[in-house]
Amino acid sequence: MANLPGINKLNNKTAFLWLATASLSFASSAYAAANIEVSPKATQLARDALIVDTHIDVPYRIEDSYADVTKATKDGDFDYPRASRGGLDAAFMSVYIPAEYEKKGGSIALADRLIDRVEAMVGRAPEKFALAYSTQDMLDNQKAGKISLPMGMENGTPIEGNMENLKYFYDRGIRYITLAHSKSNHISDSSYSEDKPHQGLSDFGKKLITEMNNIGMMIDISHVSDQAFYDVMAVTKAPVIASHSSLRHFTPGWERNMDDKMLQALKKNGGVIQINFGSAFIHEEANGYNNKRKAAVAAYKKAHPKASEQDVKGFEVKYKKENPYPYASLDQVLDHFDYAVKLIGIDHVGVGSDYDGVGDSLPENLKDVASYPALVQGLLNRGYSETDIRKILGDNLLRVWQAVESYGEKH
Repeated sequence: MANLPGINKLNNKTAFLWLATASLSFASSAYAAANIEVSPKATQLARDALIVDTHIDVPYRIEDSYADVTKATKDGDFDYPRASRGGLDAAFMSVYIPAEYEKKGGSIALADRLIDRVEAMVGRAPEKFALAYSTQDMLDNQKAGKISLPMGMENGTPIEGNMENLKYFYDRGIRYITLAHSKSNHISDSSYSEDKPHQGLSDFGKKLITEMNNIGMMIDISHVSDQAFYDVMAVTKAPVIASHSSLRHFTPGWERNMDDKMLQALKKNGGVIQINFGSAFIHEEANGYNNKRKAAVAAYKKAHPKASEQDVKGFEVKYKKENPYPYASLDQVLDHFDYAVKLIGIDHVGVGSDYDGVGDSLPENLKDVASYPALVQGLLNRGYSETDIRKILGDNLLRVWQAVESYGEKH
């Protein structure tokens, strides 16, 4: 789940405009997604390769508005039929904890409830889905033709300052923790917070990194402040992931994305950046869209102090019609892959789409989990080899997760 300047949904997934599935039409040998023609080669590679998407926000989506994703759904970005068509092998289910739970309490209960929902998905369709507590589980599930549902916790608030809770959630299946989300918490400062109370990681956060290493749990540095990132780099003994981040080079000044220096530190650590597909992560115009819209509404209100609420809404509708949201293109998403690969190498880049977490802001050709073949086609068109594409789709994440497991087994 990502907070976007282009989509006003801070801690409010109820406002999502879930995307329809009719944007893709399928044929026996290839399918057309918007304006890209996906070849049989790309379709087959998507089927054969291990595809691991490290951030999909299904649990909170169905907590807020229930849908049975073991079957086709009219809304959202993920369900079994589309995931199967897209060749997805492992979808990390995001156990998303809104930032306000840090103060109001109840985060453990919410996390348990969302984990229960993932387990229930598998229970309803054990021939389609399977839990994955390890890399071996994931590979075994792939061989059995099942989609793995490993889990990551987005926002470490449920740890509640107690290392016993880390072990509890590991035992429940959590395999990575995004240390903070839209506000700083007791573990880490957030990239979104103006206040940075810890100036990086808290003292507890630094101890948590060591314990996560020792237990064999991946550390996710998406959402944390720059200083918190460097604190993690200084403490961790195992590779880390950015489960759903993109590149600041294309969104200058936006701390939520990673800059070049951070990417180089990630390479030295042996970690991987999983590229987020949300349009606001991809290009500057989408990144600033919502701020411009808010400024226009504020200017209208100032110029029309007696305007009714209906008048203001009418202005907003007119503004959006005249200034439509600037969706990213597949080519712009591919630019992020190209830039990262050239800067830090093919072994450190992967896929963390943020499906079901970025609302109606997904790029053309990448509207849901049926779209991975379009990504593959784009990479083929840019000259990537099949081996390199396999690394991006899942092998790089597999390597990192295996390294984290190995470190945990030795400590």
